[in-house]
Amino acid sequence: MATAKVERLLNLVIALLSTRSYLTAEKIRATVVGYGDSPSDDAFSRMFERDKNELRDLGIPLETGKASGFDTVEGYRINPDTYALPAIDLTREEAAAVAVAVQLWQSPELRANAEGAVAKLHAAGVEVDSNRTDVLVAPPTALQGMHRAEPALGALMDAVQAGQAVQFEHRPSPVEPYVTRTVEPWGVVTHAGRWYLVGHDRDRNAVRTFRLSRIGPKVRPIGPPDTVTRPDTADLRVIVAEAVGDAPSGIQARIWVADGRAVALRRAGRVLAREPLAGRDGDIIGLDMGTHDRLAREVAGYGADAVVLEPASLRDDVLSRLSARVGEVPV
Repeated sequence: MATAKVERLLNLVIALLSTRSYLTAEKIRATVVGYGDSPSDDAFSRMFERDKNELRDLGIPLETGKASGFDTVEGYRINPDTYALPAIDLTREEAAAVAVAVQLWQSPELRANAEGAVAKLHAAGVEVDSNRTDVLVAPPTALQGMHRAEPALGALMDAVQAGQAVQFEHRPSPVEPYVTRTVEPWGVVTHAGRWYLVGHDRDRNAVRTFRLSRIGPKVRPIGPPDTVTRPDTADLRVIVAEAVGDAPSGIQARIWVADGRAVALRRAGRVLAREPLAGRDGDIIGLDMGTHDRLAREVAGYGADAVVLEPASLRDDVLSRLSARVGEVPV
Protein backbone atom coordinates (compact mmCIF):
# COMPACT_ATOMS: atom_id res chain seq x y z
CA MET A 1 0.00 0.00 0.00
CA ALA A 2 1.42 3.41 -1.01
CA THR A 3 2.41 5.77 1.79
CA ALA A 4 0.21 8.88 2.06
CA LYS A 5 1.92 12.05 0.92
CA VAL A 6 1.49 13.82 4.27
CA GLU A 7 3.15 10.90 6.06
CA ARG A 8 5.98 10.84 3.53
CA LEU A 9 6.61 14.58 3.92
CA LEU A 10 6.63 14.24 7.69
CA ASN A 11 9.10 11.35 7.47
CA LEU A 12 11.31 13.48 5.21
CA VAL A 13 11.28 16.40 7.66
CA ILE A 14 12.14 14.07 10.55
CA ALA A 15 15.07 12.60 8.60
CA LEU A 16 16.48 15.96 7.47
CA LEU A 17 16.12 17.47 10.94
CA SER A 18 17.77 14.64 12.83
CA THR A 19 20.82 14.01 10.64
CA ARG A 20 24.20 15.65 11.28
CA SER A 21 25.39 15.32 7.69
CA TYR A 22 23.73 16.03 4.36
CA LEU A 23 21.59 13.15 3.04
CA THR A 24 21.86 12.37 -0.66
CA ALA A 25 18.74 11.67 -2.70
CA GLU A 26 19.84 8.04 -2.95
CA LYS A 27 20.12 7.74 0.84
CA ILE A 28 16.73 9.42 1.28
CA ARG A 29 15.14 6.97 -1.13
CA ALA A 30 16.61 4.04 0.79
CA THR A 31 15.84 5.21 4.33
CA VAL A 32 12.79 7.50 4.33
CA VAL A 33 9.49 5.64 4.44
CA GLY A 34 7.39 6.44 1.37
CA TYR A 35 10.07 6.78 -1.28
CA GLY A 36 10.46 3.03 -1.63
CA ASP A 37 7.01 3.12 -3.29
CA SER A 38 8.59 4.71 -6.40
CA PRO A 39 8.48 2.17 -9.26
CA SER A 40 11.48 3.68 -11.11
CA ASP A 41 14.34 6.16 -10.81
CA ASP A 42 12.42 8.72 -12.87
CA ALA A 43 9.32 8.35 -10.71
CA PHE A 44 11.38 8.85 -7.56
CA SER A 45 13.12 11.89 -9.03
CA ARG A 46 9.77 13.54 -9.87
CA MET A 47 8.32 12.68 -6.47
CA PHE A 48 11.34 14.02 -4.59
CA GLU A 49 11.44 17.27 -6.59
CA ARG A 50 7.75 17.89 -5.85
CA ASP A 51 8.27 17.16 -2.17
CA LYS A 52 11.20 19.59 -1.95
CA ASN A 53 9.10 22.31 -3.56
CA GLU A 54 6.24 21.48 -1.20
CA LEU A 55 8.42 21.89 1.89
CA ARG A 56 9.86 25.16 0.62
CA ASP A 57 6.35 26.46 -0.10
CA LEU A 58 5.42 25.57 3.48
CA GLY A 59 8.30 27.71 4.71
CA ILE A 60 10.55 24.82 5.77
CA PRO A 61 14.19 25.74 5.01
CA LEU A 62 16.18 23.12 3.09
CA GLU A 63 19.98 23.35 3.04
CA THR A 64 22.12 21.74 0.35
CA GLY A 65 25.76 20.67 0.58
CA LYS A 66 28.19 17.82 0.02
CA ALA A 67 27.29 14.62 1.83
CA SER A 68 30.96 14.16 2.86
CA GLY A 69 34.39 15.57 2.22
CA PHE A 70 35.07 12.82 -0.34
CA ASP A 71 31.67 12.96 -2.03
CA THR A 72 30.72 15.16 -4.97
CA VAL A 73 27.01 14.33 -4.73
CA GLU A 74 24.72 17.03 -3.36
CA GLY A 75 22.81 16.27 -0.18
CA TYR A 76 20.06 17.86 1.91
CA ARG A 77 19.29 18.67 5.54
CA ILE A 78 17.24 21.10 7.68
CA ASN A 79 19.08 23.42 10.04
CA PRO A 80 17.19 23.35 13.38
CA ASP A 81 18.22 26.95 14.11
CA THR A 82 16.52 28.29 10.98
CA TYR A 83 13.66 25.81 11.32
CA ALA A 84 12.73 26.91 14.84
CA LEU A 85 10.19 29.69 15.31
CA PRO A 86 11.16 32.93 17.07
CA ALA A 87 9.57 33.86 20.39
CA ILE A 88 5.82 34.36 20.01
CA ASP A 89 3.45 36.23 22.32
CA LEU A 90 0.17 34.36 22.70
CA THR A 91 -3.11 35.30 24.28
CA ARG A 92 -4.54 32.98 26.93
CA GLU A 93 -6.93 31.43 24.36
CA GLU A 94 -4.17 30.94 21.79
CA ALA A 95 -1.87 29.37 24.36
CA ALA A 96 -4.63 26.93 25.30
CA ALA A 97 -5.08 25.95 21.66
CA VAL A 98 -1.34 25.35 21.26
CA ALA A 99 -1.32 23.21 24.40
CA VAL A 100 -4.05 20.99 22.96
CA ALA A 101 -2.05 20.60 19.72
CA VAL A 102 1.11 19.65 21.63
CA GLN A 103 -0.81 17.06 23.64
CA LEU A 104 -2.05 15.53 20.39
CA TRP A 105 1.46 15.30 18.97
CA GLN A 106 2.74 13.71 22.18
CA SER A 107 0.18 10.92 21.95
CA PRO A 108 1.79 7.42 21.89
CA GLU A 109 0.75 6.78 18.27
CA LEU A 110 2.27 9.91 16.76
CA ARG A 111 5.34 9.87 18.97
CA ALA A 112 5.95 6.25 17.98
CA ASN A 113 5.93 7.27 14.30
CA ALA A 114 8.64 9.87 14.91
CA GLU A 115 10.76 7.50 16.98
CA GLY A 116 10.35 4.78 14.36
CA ALA A 117 11.60 7.09 11.62
CA VAL A 118 14.71 7.97 13.63
CA ALA A 119 15.34 4.30 14.43
CA LYS A 120 15.31 3.46 10.74
CA LEU A 121 17.91 6.14 10.08
CA HIS A 122 20.11 4.58 12.78
CA ALA A 123 19.69 1.13 11.21
CA ALA A 124 20.67 2.47 7.79
CA GLY A 125 23.93 3.86 9.17
CA VAL A 126 22.89 7.51 9.07
CA GLU A 127 24.61 9.59 11.76
CA VAL A 128 21.79 11.00 13.89
CA ASP A 129 22.24 13.94 16.24
CA SER A 130 20.40 13.06 19.45
CA ASN A 131 20.18 16.74 20.36
CA ARG A 132 18.26 17.47 17.19
CA THR A 133 15.65 14.78 17.73
CA ASP A 134 14.20 16.82 20.58
CA VAL A 135 12.69 19.19 18.04
CA LEU A 136 10.57 16.34 16.70
CA VAL A 137 8.24 16.73 19.66
CA ALA A 138 6.88 19.83 17.90
CA PRO A 139 6.28 19.08 14.20
CA PRO A 140 6.17 21.74 11.47
CA THR A 141 3.14 23.94 12.07
CA ALA A 142 2.02 23.73 8.47
CA LEU A 143 2.31 19.94 8.35
CA GLN A 144 0.69 19.62 11.76
CA GLY A 145 -2.56 21.04 10.44
CA MET A 146 -2.70 18.96 7.28
CA HIS A 147 -4.54 16.04 8.90
CA ARG A 148 -7.32 18.27 10.17
CA ALA A 149 -7.32 20.98 7.50
CA GLU A 150 -9.81 21.61 4.71
CA PRO A 151 -11.54 18.46 3.37
CA ALA A 152 -10.17 19.03 -0.15
CA LEU A 153 -6.54 19.39 0.93
CA GLY A 154 -5.45 15.76 0.60
CA ALA A 155 -7.01 15.26 -2.83
CA LEU A 156 -5.51 18.51 -4.15
CA MET A 157 -2.02 17.64 -2.90
CA ASP A 158 -2.34 14.20 -4.51
CA ALA A 159 -3.27 15.88 -7.80
CA VAL A 160 -0.28 18.24 -7.58
CA GLN A 161 1.99 15.27 -6.97
CA ALA A 162 0.44 13.30 -9.85
CA GLY A 163 0.60 16.27 -12.23
CA GLN A 164 -3.11 15.87 -12.98
CA ALA A 165 -5.89 18.40 -13.60
CA VAL A 166 -8.90 18.51 -11.25
CA GLN A 167 -12.51 19.63 -11.12
CA PHE A 168 -14.21 20.89 -7.98
CA GLU A 169 -17.03 23.08 -6.73
CA HIS A 170 -15.97 26.56 -5.59
CA ARG A 171 -17.69 29.71 -4.37
CA PRO A 172 -16.09 33.18 -4.19
CA SER A 173 -17.71 33.95 -0.82
CA PRO A 174 -19.69 32.10 1.88
CA VAL A 175 -23.03 33.42 0.57
CA GLU A 176 -22.52 32.77 -3.15
CA PRO A 177 -23.45 29.50 -4.91
CA TYR A 178 -20.90 26.86 -5.86
CA VAL A 179 -19.60 26.84 -9.44
CA THR A 180 -17.68 24.00 -11.10
CA ARG A 181 -14.05 24.94 -11.85
CA THR A 182 -11.46 23.01 -13.87
CA VAL A 183 -7.91 23.71 -12.74
CA GLU A 184 -4.37 22.56 -13.47
CA PRO A 185 -2.97 22.62 -9.90
CA TRP A 186 0.54 23.94 -9.32
CA GLY A 187 0.65 23.75 -5.54
CA VAL A 188 -1.03 24.36 -2.19
CA VAL A 189 0.43 26.97 0.18
CA THR A 190 -0.50 28.71 3.41
CA HIS A 191 -0.89 32.47 3.71
CA ALA A 192 -2.01 34.41 6.79
CA GLY A 193 -3.28 31.21 8.42
CA ARG A 194 -5.31 30.04 5.40
CA TRP A 195 -4.76 27.37 2.74
CA TYR A 196 -4.77 28.32 -0.95
CA LEU A 197 -4.61 26.38 -4.20
CA VAL A 198 -2.70 28.02 -7.05
CA GLY A 199 -2.93 26.88 -10.64
CA HIS A 200 -4.08 27.50 -14.19
CA ASP A 201 -7.86 27.88 -14.39
CA ARG A 202 -8.94 26.35 -17.69
CA ASP A 203 -12.36 28.03 -17.51
CA ARG A 204 -10.77 31.50 -17.20
CA ASN A 205 -7.59 30.63 -19.14
CA ALA A 206 -5.56 32.41 -16.48
CA VAL A 207 -3.65 31.86 -13.24
CA ARG A 208 -6.06 31.77 -10.31
CA THR A 209 -5.96 31.35 -6.53
CA PHE A 210 -8.63 29.46 -4.58
CA ARG A 211 -9.10 29.50 -0.82
CA LEU A 212 -9.55 25.88 0.28
CA SER A 213 -12.30 26.71 2.77
CA ARG A 214 -14.45 27.66 -0.24
CA ILE A 215 -13.78 24.48 -2.22
CA GLY A 216 -16.26 21.63 -1.90
CA PRO A 217 -15.02 18.36 -0.36
CA LYS A 218 -15.22 16.39 -3.62
CA VAL A 219 -12.20 16.96 -5.84
CA ARG A 220 -12.28 14.94 -9.08
CA PRO A 221 -9.02 14.22 -10.96
CA ILE A 222 -9.49 14.45 -14.73
CA GLY A 223 -7.28 13.56 -17.66
CA PRO A 224 -4.03 11.59 -17.58
CA PRO A 225 -1.38 12.11 -14.87
CA ASP A 226 1.99 13.79 -15.52
CA THR A 227 0.39 16.34 -17.87
CA VAL A 228 0.41 19.34 -15.51
CA THR A 229 3.68 21.04 -14.63
CA ARG A 230 4.32 24.09 -12.49
CA PRO A 231 6.18 26.85 -14.40
CA ASP A 232 9.70 27.38 -13.11
CA THR A 233 9.02 31.12 -12.79
CA ALA A 234 5.86 30.69 -10.69
CA ASP A 235 6.35 31.83 -7.09
CA LEU A 236 3.20 30.53 -5.42
CA ARG A 237 3.55 32.67 -2.31
CA VAL A 238 3.86 35.86 -4.35
CA ILE A 239 0.87 34.87 -6.48
CA VAL A 240 -1.30 34.32 -3.39
CA ALA A 241 -0.15 37.53 -1.69
CA GLU A 242 -1.01 39.55 -4.78
CA ALA A 243 -4.35 37.79 -5.22
CA VAL A 244 -5.60 38.38 -1.68
CA GLY A 245 -4.47 42.01 -1.74
CA ASP A 246 -2.40 42.11 1.42
CA ALA A 247 -0.31 45.08 0.31
CA PRO A 248 -1.12 48.05 2.64
CA SER A 249 -3.11 50.84 1.00
CA GLY A 250 -2.72 53.41 3.77
CA ILE A 251 -6.50 53.83 3.95
CA GLN A 252 -8.20 52.63 7.12
CA ALA A 253 -11.64 51.10 7.13
CA ARG A 254 -13.89 51.05 10.21
CA ILE A 255 -16.14 48.01 10.39
CA TRP A 256 -18.62 46.94 13.06
CA VAL A 257 -18.40 43.21 13.77
CA ALA A 258 -20.88 41.19 15.84
CA ASP A 259 -19.60 39.24 18.85
CA GLY A 260 -18.25 35.84 17.89
CA ARG A 261 -18.49 36.56 14.16
CA ALA A 262 -16.16 37.48 11.26
CA VAL A 263 -13.11 36.07 13.02
CA ALA A 264 -10.85 36.68 10.00
CA LEU A 265 -11.70 40.39 9.99
CA ARG A 266 -10.98 40.62 13.70
CA ARG A 267 -7.57 39.01 13.23
CA ALA A 268 -6.70 41.37 10.37
CA GLY A 269 -7.54 44.53 12.31
CA ARG A 270 -7.66 45.89 15.85
CA VAL A 271 -10.55 46.77 18.11
CA LEU A 272 -11.18 50.53 18.27
CA ALA A 273 -14.30 50.59 20.40
CA ARG A 274 -17.02 48.49 21.96
CA GLU A 275 -20.44 49.39 20.54
CA PRO A 276 -23.86 47.74 19.99
CA LEU A 277 -25.61 47.98 16.63
CA ALA A 278 -29.27 47.23 15.89
CA GLY A 279 -29.66 45.53 19.26
CA ARG A 280 -26.60 43.29 18.84
CA ASP A 281 -23.35 43.46 20.81
CA GLY A 282 -20.14 43.92 18.89
CA ASP A 283 -16.92 45.86 18.29
CA ILE A 284 -15.74 48.47 15.86
CA ILE A 285 -12.48 47.31 14.29
CA GLY A 286 -10.02 49.28 12.21
CA LEU A 287 -7.97 47.69 9.43
CA ASP A 288 -6.08 48.68 6.31
CA MET A 289 -8.30 48.36 3.26
CA GLY A 290 -5.68 46.69 1.10
CA THR A 291 -7.46 45.88 -2.15
CA HIS A 292 -10.92 47.54 -2.19
CA ASP A 293 -12.61 44.79 -4.19
CA ARG A 294 -11.23 41.99 -2.02
CA LEU A 295 -12.31 43.60 1.24
CA ALA A 296 -15.77 44.46 -0.11
CA ARG A 297 -16.26 40.86 -1.22
CA GLU A 298 -15.12 39.53 2.16
CA VAL A 299 -17.30 41.87 4.24
CA ALA A 300 -20.34 41.15 2.06
CA GLY A 301 -19.79 37.46 2.71
CA TYR A 302 -20.55 37.99 6.42
CA GLY A 303 -23.96 39.55 5.73
CA ALA A 304 -25.42 41.31 8.78
CA ASP A 305 -22.52 40.19 11.00
CA ALA A 306 -20.19 42.85 9.54
CA VAL A 307 -21.21 46.44 8.72
CA VAL A 308 -18.90 48.99 7.08
CA LEU A 309 -19.03 52.36 8.84
CA GLU A 310 -16.43 54.07 6.66
CA PRO A 311 -15.20 54.87 4.11
CA ALA A 312 -18.45 55.51 2.28
CA SER A 313 -17.12 54.04 -0.98
CA LEU A 314 -16.49 50.66 0.67
CA ARG A 315 -19.87 50.77 2.43
CA ASP A 316 -21.69 51.50 -0.86
CA ASP A 317 -19.83 48.69 -2.62
CA VAL A 318 -20.79 46.16 0.08
CA LEU A 319 -24.43 47.28 0.04
CA SER A 320 -24.63 46.96 -3.74
CA ARG A 321 -23.21 43.42 -3.56
CA LEU A 322 -25.73 42.42 -0.89
CA SER A 323 -28.62 43.97 -2.87
CA ALA A 324 -27.57 42.08 -6.01
CA ARG A 325 -27.59 38.78 -4.12
CA VAL A 326 -31.03 39.45 -2.68
CA GLY A 327 -32.28 40.08 -6.21
CA GLU A 328 -30.88 36.72 -7.34
CA VAL A 329 -32.86 34.77 -4.74
CA PRO A 330 -35.99 33.23 -6.35
CA VAL A 331 -39.27 34.37 -4.83
